[in-house]
Amino acid sequence: MSESDLGMMNAQCLVALFRSHDASPLEATRAALERIERFNDKVNAYVHVDSEGAEAAATASARRWGQGKPLSPIDGVPVSLKDLTQVAGMPCREGSLTVPDTPCEQDAPPARMLREAGAVILGKTNTPEFGWKAVTDNRVFGATLNPWDTRLTPGGSSGGAAVAAALNMGVLHQGGDSGGSIRIPAAFTGVFGFKPTFGWTPQWPPAKEPTLSHLGPLTRTVRDAVSMLNVMGRYDYRDPYASRGQPDDWGQDLERGLHGLRIAYSPDLGYAQVDRQVADRVAEAARKLEKLGAEVVEIHPGFASPLEIFKKLWFTASLEQWSQLDDDLREKLDPGLVANAREAEQWRAVDLFRVLLERARLTERLEHFNQDYHLLMTPTVPISPFEANQQVPPGSGMKDWEEWAPFSYPFNLSQQPAASVPCGFTDAGLPVGFQLAGGKHDDVRVLRACHAFMEAYPPRFPTIPDPSQQA
Repeated sequence: MSESDLGMMNAQCLVALFRSHDASPLEATRAALERIERFNDKVNAYVHVDSEGAEAAATASARRWGQGKPLSPIDGVPVSLKDLTQVAGMPCREGSLTVPDTPCEQDAPPARMLREAGAVILGKTNTPEFGWKAVTDNRVFGATLNPWDTRLTPGGSSGGAAVAAALNMGVLHQGGDSGGSIRIPAAFTGVFGFKPTFGWTPQWPPAKEPTLSHLGPLTRTVRDAVSMLNVMGRYDYRDPYASRGQPDDWGQDLERGLHGLRIAYSPDLGYAQVDRQVADRVAEAARKLEKLGAEVVEIHPGFASPLEIFKKLWFTASLEQWSQLDDDLREKLDPGLVANAREAEQWRAVDLFRVLLERARLTERLEHFNQDYHLLMTPTVPISPFEANQQVPPGSGMKDWEEWAPFSYPFNLSQQPAASVPCGFTDAGLPVGFQLAGGKHDDVRVLRACHAFMEAYPPRFPTIPDPSQQA
């Protein structure tokens, strides 16, 4: 088994080889590290790589597999964590010059759970400062670049994790999503990304706006996402918003197919502008879901754009962050984050209270809609990837990232599960994704539908991060 072959495999294939002793976790880890060494200079997905620690963890895993005593079904599988997640012994810069470059003393819940399951932690992936925007660049590490065209952004804020998944620089990649930060980069890079029901994947320390933030996987397959969720989708008391009730097996219905599912398809939620080629690919995906056995009904869920609701919550979180710093540290912040914080200064407490009521009404509306339709389908993002180091598409007249990402943040406000599924490419060869969202705690059904589509229509991944090679 060559290193190249091992570097291209998913978690299920690797574990089968570990079990049969035809390959070892150490070989798989070295293959992943070799891909990071080959590709990372071109895309800047990883901001910290712990080769020595990874090889030590892989050696211990190989010993357990040799004894027939693996800790879990992902023992020995190479993983990454987003650089907003604390990992003991590794820095957690959060993309910010205001955060010191010192190792963390303890693991956050996903790191602890993955480590206890025997997964091999390769390192940390890039994020914008404190995850505040839907592209991935910062003043500490620079920009992460899209592997399909390295002139473009992969989206964000889990852009490093998405690029690592697209190039298989490791197999399982943890992201976080407060307004689309898993689903947006998944769509822009052509991988699978899943935001679970709020509270089912615990996090600590709390996110900057803790009631919007969901942790989840970015992977090449739904099965790999499930294998990660079966580990990190468990209760942890340190998260004050954590809840119980997670499925024993997040993938328990993967093989049930789409028959009996009623899917509402909304091309634009009734208010969004969608690029023609994106709309065409998503419409084709809707027809494919129907061919696979689902009932697909074109209908809007019936709510107005919740942009102002989201902005008041999100910008207020930036204000809280900004207000904690002295003038010298404020100068080191991303100017866009500062602009959001200063805009929030004008709002009153009653303004925030009112949007909390509006948020409750939106959630009520979506939960009511899910009584008639099992799932809601939309585009993940209405546009194609644009130039790196830009918050909005140049020349668009937009000011904030939320304006070009209208499909994702409604489901953070409602705290419902939602996924991005790759569904083809534009004429320029850039990935397109569609979103599937479900009612609260209906994660198993969302995963089931995503798996059925991706099994029937397997995605294509970039071979090397070179724009001249992707044409």
